[in-house]
Amino acid sequence: MAVRNEQDNIASSLNSVVAQDYPVSRMEVIVVDGSSEDATKQIAAGIAEDARTAERSEVNLMDNPARTVPVSLNLALRRARGEIIVRVDGHTEIAKDYVRRCVQALESTGADNVGGIQRAEGRLGFGRAIAIATSSRFGAGDARFRYSKRAEWVDTVYMGAFRRSVFEKVGGFDEELVRNQDDEFNLRVRRAGGRVFLDPTIRSTYRPREKLGDLWSQYFGYGLFKVLVIRKHSRISSWRQLVPSTFIAGLLASVVLAVVTGTPFLALAVAGPYVFAVLGLSFWLGRNDPECIILLQVVFPTLHLAYGSGFLAGLWRWRGRRRAVQPT
Repeated sequence: MAVRNEQDNIASSLNSVVAQDYPVSRMEVIVVDGSSEDATKQIAAGIAEDARTAERSEVNLMDNPARTVPVSLNLALRRARGEIIVRVDGHTEIAKDYVRRCVQALESTGADNVGGIQRAEGRLGFGRAIAIATSSRFGAGDARFRYSKRAEWVDTVYMGAFRRSVFEKVGGFDEELVRNQDDEFNLRVRRAGGRVFLDPTIRSTYRPREKLGDLWSQYFGYGLFKVLVIRKHSRISSWRQLVPSTFIAGLLASVVLAVVTGTPFLALAVAGPYVFAVLGLSFWLGRNDPECIILLQVVFPTLHLAYGSGFLAGLWRWRGRRRAVQPT
């Protein structure tokens, strides 16, 4: 578990991990704190002590002064003793049988990485709207781990459970990637001949951002670092990654064309259909939560514009970047 400033979620998340129905003697929990500025580390330490007293799963705490997720993950990897590595995020609660089902899926499929559905569940108004948006195809594209109901081979999964041998083969997480380190790792796995499997019976609950500004920062970062992943591999892992930036380029082009030709309605060539799509899907997806009907009309554009503008910013930031040597 790579965590930082998760005091609102760490208790439910870590408690769900130590409460697994997997044999206690065969599981260890490693929590790497990225210099949290809140009570995350203290809460985790208290849960570790309670687990020790109750003779539940062993919980080890580590510090990561570098603060970033990939560094924390690599620190945990070097310390872990198990043959299977299961990643759990600090704002996610996993089902009681999560680890057991991950192990079973690895054994039955022969996959190098398995994972389940990211079931988003917000607490407040914006959190609920964000959960609905990011679980829809309009919000998430063809990211199967957000909505698929069938077991299938995919390009990436949420969090993931890995055979240790895959890290020995392709290396650890890329520490330059503050975001998208999991997507990039799965891309390396697949390029090395490995496979990634999605099993919907592997269940977890993800707590999305509850503030619009936090959502913008999150998705801007996804778009920004996606460009670096593409630069490193000289390929695109999924065409869905290009849609938001293409949308923004289309918006700008339509406005410029309207000005140049003196035809104002051309400015709506892209924006018009998009607004109708947002309105229609907001009413449909939020039909059981009237507040979300309104909030979704803000959340959808935030998702798309943040990711797209981040991607365009990444094109400029890493414009001269050549393919890099992969991490070891």
